[in-house]
Amino acid sequence: MIHSMTTFARFSDQGDWGMATWEIRAVNHRYFDCTIKMPEILRSLETNIRLQLQQQLHRGRIECMLRFQPGEQSGLNLMLNTSLVKKLADAIGEVKTFLPTAPEVDPMKILSWPQVLQTVEADAESVHKIILQLFEKTLVDLIAAREREGAALAEIIKNKLQEVLIIAGKVKNKIPQVLADQRAKIVARLEEIKSGLDQARLEQEMVYLAQRIDVAEELDRLETHCKEIKRILTTGGNVGKRLDFLMQELNREANTLSSKSVDVEVTQAAVVLKVLIEQMREQVQNIV
Repeated sequence: MIHSMTTFARFSDQGDWGMATWEIRAVNHRYFDCTIKMPEILRSLETNIRLQLQQQLHRGRIECMLRFQPGEQSGLNLMLNTSLVKKLADAIGEVKTFLPTAPEVDPMKILSWPQVLQTVEADAESVHKIILQLFEKTLVDLIAAREREGAALAEIIKNKLQEVLIIAGKVKNKIPQVLADQRAKIVARLEEIKSGLDQARLEQEMVYLAQRIDVAEELDRLETHCKEIKRILTTGGNVGKRLDFLMQELNREANTLSSKSVDVEVTQAAVVLKVLIEQMREQVQNIV
């Protein structure tokens, strides 16, 4: 199964224990990069949550946020750390001696300082369990969304691959005609300048020309890469980096095809190939 990196999931619930809302937002990123925002009273759950995110999502920039309002039956109560508040007040007073015109400090900002509000846990284990269960449901929803988006991306890429193969086949069929046209042009030029037509030399030049514009290997590799991409899309897994590499290889073959071309139609075909490859690569950037 192919998974997209760009997804979002949200899950809310409430009860006597309080009210909680989990949001997980994921966007494409080369590696796993996770930011977790949650109330300090539940910060002890962060390690578990981060581990689950990394094990399940593997790649992407992840923003995970919990909004929590404890209820009366939650077993979670807040206590003011008076010792720390006193130290902060002393520090603020000392700063005021250097900056007498500084505005007064908002007490609410002091409350947001780490460790100023501490959790007194009467029986918080059950609340922690509920919060983790809600997180896991949100994560399941996110993974399901990733799978749906991934399936859509895979279908888009497969359709583009089919277009690439059709164009490559047309170019392959066109090459004998290109060689014949080039041979006719050389003969016409020789006749125009009334130069003696040395058949052996003409054949030698045609062999050289055929070698110079031969794109059979490029077209074969192009088809091989397309088949490998199709296989990977069918197999699934964490294949984003592998697919990105193959897109670079496809682009390399298309560039070589363009540089070797002596025919307008072949050149145009190479341009279309590069456009299709770039469109596929944009989709691949979102695959885990």
